[in-house]
Amino acid sequence: MNIDDYAGRDGLGLAELIAIREVSADEVTRAAMAAIAAVDHTLGAVVETYDDAVGNAAAGRLGAGPFRGVPFLIKDVGQHFAGRRSESASRLAQGLVVERDSNFAALVRASGVNLIGRSNTPEFSMALCAENLLHGNTTTPWKAGHSTSGSSGGAAAAVAAGLVPLAHGSDMGGSIRGPAAWCGTIGLYPSRGRVSSGPALGEGGWGMTQAFVQSRTMRDTAAMLDCLGKPMPGDPFVVWRPEESFARQLHLSRPRLRIAYSARPLMDAPVDPEIAAAVESTAALLAEMGHRVEEAAPAIDIAQMDRLCLDIWYRGFDATLDALAARMGRTVGPDTVERATLKFYHFARERSAEAMLAALADLNVPRRVMGGFFAGYDLWLTPTAAQVSRPWGTYGMNLDLEPLDFLVHEQRPAQFMVPYNITGQPAISLPLAMHSSGLPIGLQFGARHGEEHLLLQVGAALEEAMPWKDRTPPIHVRNRASLD
Repeated sequence: MNIDDYAGRDGLGLAELIAIREVSADEVTRAAMAAIAAVDHTLGAVVETYDDAVGNAAAGRLGAGPFRGVPFLIKDVGQHFAGRRSESASRLAQGLVVERDSNFAALVRASGVNLIGRSNTPEFSMALCAENLLHGNTTTPWKAGHSTSGSSGGAAAAVAAGLVPLAHGSDMGGSIRGPAAWCGTIGLYPSRGRVSSGPALGEGGWGMTQAFVQSRTMRDTAAMLDCLGKPMPGDPFVVWRPEESFARQLHLSRPRLRIAYSARPLMDAPVDPEIAAAVESTAALLAEMGHRVEEAAPAIDIAQMDRLCLDIWYRGFDATLDALAARMGRTVGPDTVERATLKFYHFARERSAEAMLAALADLNVPRRVMGGFFAGYDLWLTPTAAQVSRPWGTYGMNLDLEPLDFLVHEQRPAQFMVPYNITGQPAISLPLAMHSSGLPIGLQFGARHGEEHLLLQVGAALEEAMPWKDRTPPIHVRNRASLD
């Protein structure tokens, strides 16, 4: 298979060719490997490829789902695929091998994708980049030496550059949506509990983490939500879903929605004027489509959220690193973890269980505020990131910042994302505009819990009205000759 043709097709498009036997799954896999070999020396998105990926179809190792044979990358974090390394981009975890499949791995396998390797992330997936001392730096494919955002930055860069049509991401504070915004892909954060985090965990990140994918088309996004958004045995609760499949939702009559929009900052940090203008113009287009659109925003306190999340996210972080160090025969210190990581490790030792429980209770305040706001609106349109991508070194776990300062530093661009992790509502970043600097602009839509179908429908409408499929970043498979 020609790798230009490969890079120009989405996941379902490749699966369709495989299904009608125009190409084989092995040919598609070889094209993916050739794409990685041709481009990733410049991009830095893929930290490992699997030699045994070719032959999986013939050996009966692929699921029967709609993405059968489509190349797929797993993010280098979490304990998902048995027998594969998962190093969390940390020297402390270097060489760690997963012992058993997670529920997420089972769902991914059933979708039919062919796992071909791992994508880059910051150490322990804790920063707005995919830069680390173990694997090196990943660049957004739109501007060499600039951040992908994080933490699913390797995944978004690989998808945007044509290496794979789909890649795993996870999101506890914007880690799917931020990379989508800075790399020009689609990033959906599903409703709390939509994608199972079992069997080892009831819920990831105290309910704030959801796993999903980076993608380039709305139809891939919807079809993959059908594959991954399935209850698994022992899940703590089951999320409501519409009678029609998510894939089918794209083709249904689209309702007239009540849409709020705002580009006003949620904290003492500016929104880039071009990003604000993109929000305004998209809101105007939605009004032309017949939706009821008005400027409005909930009264949420990002600074308070940051303080509460510090007590929640990092309670027990020290114990987690100690257990990992014992497993790997290492010690936690400057030779095994990066500077900010080490500060969080010592900070975690001071967190009490009482403070964590109080913070979990206090998060009900912003949840109720957001819930009240969405009682009057179906969707809320904002920037995904308040700023476009910044140069390498602006973010990352090797910064010499204290924990609260670190979080505030990261929230300046990410201020519109974390409210959804706290409430558990779904949100999606769409690549709807371009900045004069040549960097992509992502716009975010949020919905009520369980109503991803509305996000998919408005995304499909905007994909038609403001198409992004023909945008090709400078670092891309089709531009590989210029990268040598």
